[in-house]
Amino acid sequence: MLGGAYSKPSFKATAKFVKISRYCLGKIGITCMSLEERLKIYIHDQNPIMNKVYTILFAALLSVSSSVFAEDGWTEMFNGKDLTNWKVSEESPTSFQVKDGILIVAGPRSHLFYQEQGADAKLQNFEFEAVIKTHVSANSGIFFHTLWQKNSWPVHGYEAQVNSSHKDPRKTGSVYSVKDVMNNAPHKDDEWFTYNIRVEGKRIIIKVNGEVVNDYTEPENPGHATRRLSAGTIAIQAHDPQSVIHYKSLRLRKLP
Repeated sequence: MLGGAYSKPSFKATAKFVKISRYCLGKIGITCMSLEERLKIYIHDQNPIMNKVYTILFAALLSVSSSVFAEDGWTEMFNGKDLTNWKVSEESPTSFQVKDGILIVAGPRSHLFYQEQGADAKLQNFEFEAVIKTHVSANSGIFFHTLWQKNSWPVHGYEAQVNSSHKDPRKTGSVYSVKDVMNNAPHKDDEWFTYNIRVEGKRIIIKVNGEVVNDYTEPENPGHATRRLSAGTIAIQAHDPQSVIHYKSLRLRKLP
């Protein structure tokens, strides 16, 4: 016994622990910070014995969650404070600003390139995920297998389009000008959505809110010297002064 007189757990107490367990299991591999916050909210009961039980069991669940998160291999690319590990092209560095944990992309054409140890990341097989919100008539994009450039549109790799209502008919989910999602975007402006890009071998799979919207396999001869899969980094695009896009929770998982 943990000390004190034993009393049978109340229905309310049992239901509370079930709620905690479901929450932990539902968030495994995604975040541990929110689990700690839930600890403060849920672990409270009039019975001191059950309070200790909750603490022990919750700690065990949190440990499992942390372990799975690490083994999953996800790396946060954006710290929510500044542009550490990112390098802006020289055209318009002010097109990328950080405010309240959000990467705000707004301004003249420019590109923000992800770096590892002070140089372009050399990604081959990977999974990238971001939470994005487009404003009306906004255009952006996520380049991958690309290389840092001082200016102009990146010439290496592919672009996954970000566009719900901009006049360009190629919408979010397009492998731009290669295999496009035309006219109807799979999300709405002014609403956060999850954008997932997975590259394995010669195959590119793009998902919006967990649904596959594009599945492209590069042919043996793609017909373009630099627009092809090889290895390279990821870049976020600022398209034009009228386009405003918000990004948060950018993360990366390298695949074998």
